[in-house]
Amino acid sequence: MSQPPSPGPAPAPQDTDAARLNDLGYQQELRRSLGILGNISMGFAVVSPVVALYAVSMVATTIAGPAWVWALPVVLLGQCLVVNVYSELASQWPLTGGPYQWGRRLLGPSFGWLSGWVWQFAVMFGNTTVAYLAAPWVFALVGVTPTPGTMVAVAAGILLACMLVNAFGIRILSWFVTLGIAAEAVASVLVGFALLLFFREHGFALFTATLGAEELSGGSTAMAFLAVLAVAGWGFIGFDACVSTAEETKDAGRQVPRAMWWALLSVGVVVILNAMAVALAHPDPAAVVAGKDLDPVTTAVISSFGSWSDKPFVCVVLIGFLACAMASQGGAARGVYSLARDGVFPFSRYVRKVNRRQAPIGGLIASTVVSSSALLLGLDATAIGSLIAFGTAATFLPFFLVSLAALVARLRGTWVPSGHIRLGRGGTFLNVLAVLWTAFEVANVCWPRAVLAPPGAPWYQVWAGLLGTGVVITAGLVYLLVRRPQDKLRAAERTAAEPDPERAAELAPEPS
Repeated sequence: MSQPPSPGPAPAPQDTDAARLNDLGYQQELRRSLGILGNISMGFAVVSPVVALYAVSMVATTIAGPAWVWALPVVLLGQCLVVNVYSELASQWPLTGGPYQWGRRLLGPSFGWLSGWVWQFAVMFGNTTVAYLAAPWVFALVGVTPTPGTMVAVAAGILLACMLVNAFGIRILSWFVTLGIAAEAVASVLVGFALLLFFREHGFALFTATLGAEELSGGSTAMAFLAVLAVAGWGFIGFDACVSTAEETKDAGRQVPRAMWWALLSVGVVVILNAMAVALAHPDPAAVVAGKDLDPVTTAVISSFGSWSDKPFVCVVLIGFLACAMASQGGAARGVYSLARDGVFPFSRYVRKVNRRQAPIGGLIASTVVSSSALLLGLDATAIGSLIAFGTAATFLPFFLVSLAALVARLRGTWVPSGHIRLGRGGTFLNVLAVLWTAFEVANVCWPRAVLAPPGAPWYQVWAGLLGTGVVITAGLVYLLVRRPQDKLRAAERTAAEPDPERAAELAPEPS
């Protein structure tokens, strides 16, 4: 009896993520090791409930009193519209550098490149802001009063430390970020519930009061609420960091959209919880409205828990800022890498480099240099204030550009979502709402308001959002005209579309 043929070696499992990336025109260079939780942690860290609350609570209370908290669910709902659009795009094109990659596929190379340019500088200058705002907490931990020079030096040290962590690869970065957000989330939730349940000084009717804060807006409650919407916008950005690590996430087409939703909604719930808790536990909200208490969050915590909580609370806040800085810097580096590997970013040959740990080291160095250079503005409080105002405006502009590109492509019929997320006609309606929301918020944030600047601030700080956005867009347009990166992208697309003779010969049927 003849023996059956022995089976050959089992075929190697196909790497579907790498194959999908290859179909989109790229080789797998970064290490794909993140699961859904790792991807969520990147988005959660950048949105960061601690950073979000500190970024908006004092200014918002000064503008609209305790009633400012109603702006939070409005902004959260608006950002959910954006995530709907991003989910369809990330599902179909799970690529790092989302605004650039999606824009060029939806409306062409010129639009895509400019969208990526604007997004990139928004993120890099956002890193400057996070590092600068984290520095005072380092001094608070050691009990030292900072000078402008030492503030800048410590902030630069934070950026450098975050770059070193990022350089060890996505696994180490994810480990640090996950530990940071675990400490931050647990502390935030515990503190929030404790303040609400055991240390309330006021009833919930407080949230119907402005305590006269609208006087800063000419006595108009409506204008005060518009200003608060501009400020509250800072609290719900950063979920797109999940897209930045798409090429390092397993089954990215399915997991990145889920991660964005989890990151945004979980942070949204924590921020709203803590914003209400702080207001209800604060011993004197009127002092915040009057500008006499510049740190209402710390006041509410220490007055409730006692002086022993000072240092532990500082540690929690500092951890939140550091996790945010690490994740945000990682996102910036991957955005630069996405542009540079196509040869359409300054010094692309060097910026596109990946180290032996499969981290985008060239992008890390480039983004850190830009962010650190902007820190020099911290030597002048007026200048750093202008940078912070610009950062908020520039962050919403890419949301608008991506939403607009998706809507135009839908209406032209040149884009029909074909990933795992397909919302159909409902997606078009939600896309229209996302365009309207982001257009409103860009105009609202850029609108020059003296109420959002320190007393006596020069005119250019009041106009910083509009001026800064205009400078970045103008610089991008000049680069498009002089260096013409769009021509390189069009040439690459033509080459990719041409048939490969060798591949065609392999697939051709043999003659009978």
